[in-house]
Amino acid sequence: MTDITIATHNGNFHADDVFSVAALKTIFSSFNLVRTRDLEVIKQADIVLDVGGIYDADAGRFDHHQRGGAGERENGIPYSSFGLIWKKYGVEICGGNKEVAHSVDTGLVSVIDAVDCGHVEGVSKGISLSQTISMFNPTWQEENDYDACFEEAVSFASRVLTRFIAAATGGISAKDIVAKAIEKAEDPRLIVLEQYTPWKTTVHRLSKEALYVVYPSDTGEWRIQTVPVELGSFEDRKSLPSPWAGLAGKELQDVTGIADAMFCHNGCFIGGAQSFESVMKMADMALKA
Repeated sequence: MTDITIATHNGNFHADDVFSVAALKTIFSSFNLVRTRDLEVIKQADIVLDVGGIYDADAGRFDHHQRGGAGERENGIPYSSFGLIWKKYGVEICGGNKEVAHSVDTGLVSVIDAVDCGHVEGVSKGISLSQTISMFNPTWQEENDYDACFEEAVSFASRVLTRFIAAATGGISAKDIVAKAIEKAEDPRLIVLEQYTPWKTTVHRLSKEALYVVYPSDTGEWRIQTVPVELGSFEDRKSLPSPWAGLAGKELQDVTGIADAMFCHNGCFIGGAQSFESVMKMADMALKA
């Protein structure tokens, strides 16, 4: 369907209506967007969001301003128009992957909903994505072309949404890769990844024994990195040997006896060598230290 009409309110816009339109752009290849508060025009639209006073997903109505709102999540965060659109179309937008859709809802959609609905407990302070979208509105010193500014904001939001979906998809794929590496580790204290993938969350969830993770860098060399005591901590389960701290090149090669050892961070949480064989030697030395 390409000849549909989508209606939202005119004038000042917010992240929920902007991201709703950005989300719908991934579903419908083209549509006629009308920004208005004229109820007669709104009634004729195929999809109405953030205006109209009705929530009925089957009828294509996605407002949350009516008395009683439009429901809330299990964690208490109310739905704004973006959340309602995502509730209906999110899985489809994410290629049928419910886990990805849920991840995007948790990290992006529900936060925008919370800000829009004034449910800001737990939302980080500082400039938010919702505030960033609001800054696309013309200031009092600028020409009031709200529709043109809205289009700019939608383009920005479309890119953000695309990257959130990509990040969520990558994170979920990474969990499977790291879980398999943990399962096949010859020594449970050392996890070897054949390609770099985000590993900390999965290692903490699945392995209490892991001390180090080995993986290739994006430039072809190999790295060994310590597993922190907990996510976000600067304390390691076991640091790399202290005599390596801050050494690089020949100095590190002389101390380790490894011809292509490259460096060890002064904090002893990451080191590297040119070859896989050499970084595994570093791992063996670290485990025995």
